[in-house]
Amino acid sequence: MKLKLMTLCGALAFSVLSSSFAFAETIKIGLMSPLTGGWVSEGQGMKQVVSLLADEVNKNGGINGKMIELIVEDDGGDPRTAALAAQKLISAGVIAVVGTYGSAVTEASQNIYDESEILQIGTGSTSVRLTEKGLEYFFRTSPRDDEQGLVAAKFIEDLGYKNIAILHDNSSYAKGLADQSKVALEKAGIPVTFFDALTPKERDYSAILTKIKATNPELILFTGYYPEAGLLLRQKMEMGFNVPMIGGDAVNNLDLVKIAGNQAAKGFLFLSPPVSDDLSTEQGKAFLTAYKAKYTEAPQSVWSVLAGDAFNVLVEALKSTEPNSKALAKYLKENLGEYEGITGTFSFNEKGDRVGPLYRLYEVNTDGAFVEKK
Repeated sequence: MKLKLMTLCGALAFSVLSSSFAFAETIKIGLMSPLTGGWVSEGQGMKQVVSLLADEVNKNGGINGKMIELIVEDDGGDPRTAALAAQKLISAGVIAVVGTYGSAVTEASQNIYDESEILQIGTGSTSVRLTEKGLEYFFRTSPRDDEQGLVAAKFIEDLGYKNIAILHDNSSYAKGLADQSKVALEKAGIPVTFFDALTPKERDYSAILTKIKATNPELILFTGYYPEAGLLLRQKMEMGFNVPMIGGDAVNNLDLVKIAGNQAAKGFLFLSPPVSDDLSTEQGKAFLTAYKAKYTEAPQSVWSVLAGDAFNVLVEALKSTEPNSKALAKYLKENLGEYEGITGTFSFNEKGDRVGPLYRLYEVNTDGAFVEKK
C-alpha cells in the first residue's frame, strides 16, 4: 500500500512538473484593446483578428516548437484603465504586446512597457509624439498624423474645395491631425474658416454645427472618431445643413453608418488605410478568406486588421531572433526589410514608425458601404 502511495505521489509530481514545463514553454503575447467603452467594436475586432492568427500559428506547430499563449486585457478605451491593463500584462509575463487603439490610451501605457523592457506595437495610435520620445521598444503599424495631414490637404486640394471648417475633439489623435491638416491646408493656399473642438460622447452637436454654418465653409474636416462623426452627419442633415464632410482615418468603422443612417452618411468622405475588401497582398487575401470562414463576415474596421499586421511581424521576428525585446526591436528595425503584410508592404524606421504608402480616399455609397473614390 505504501509503495502504491509513493508511486501515485511520484506520478502526480511528475504530472505537475510536466504541466509547469509545458506552460513555461509557451510564448506569452499580450493584446491590449478596448473591450468595453465607446470603442468596443474596435476592441472586439482586434481580439477576433489576433485570436484567429494566433490559432493559425499554433495549428502549424507554433514558433520554433513553442505554442503562443495569447493574454488579453481590456483597456476600456481609457488612459487610466490602460495603465492598469499594462501592469497586468507585465505581471502575466508577456514578452510583447499588440495594441492599442487610441493615441491617448496608448500613451498612458507606452512608458510602462518601455521601462519594463516589453516590446509594444501600437495599432490605431497615430499621434506624432508617440514615436518622438525615443522609446526603444515602441512600434506602430498605423501611420502618423503628420503624414495623414499632408494626404488630407492634398485630397482636399485635388477635390477643389476652399474655405474649410476643421472640427476636432481635443484628443491627442484628433487635435494632432487637426493641427497638421490646418498647417498643410494653409500652406496650399486653402483658407480655414473655422477651427474648434466638440466634446466627445455628447448627444447633441447642433450648437457647434450652427457656429460652423455661420462661417460658410465649402467642406467640414472632422478629425475625431466614428461615434461623433455619425452623430454630426445625422444632425447636420436634420438641420438642413448640406455642406459635405470629410473625416480622418478614425471614422473607418461601419458603426458610423448605423449611427448616422444611410441617407445622412451618403457621400461622406474619409481617408483610410484599405478597407477589408480592398486588401490586395497575398497575405491580405488569405487573411480575409480565413476571417470570413471563422466569423462569417469581413472585419468591421481596418484598425483591427492593423492589429493583425502587428501580430504577424512579431511572429516573424520571434521566428528569426531571440525572444527578448532588445533582439526583437533590433530585428524589426534592421532586418525585417520590406514586409508584405495584410494591409500592404511596409517596414519600420529607427523611431518605430511604419514606412510605406497606405492611405486611400473612401466614400459612403447609397447602400452605406465604403467604396474607394478614384
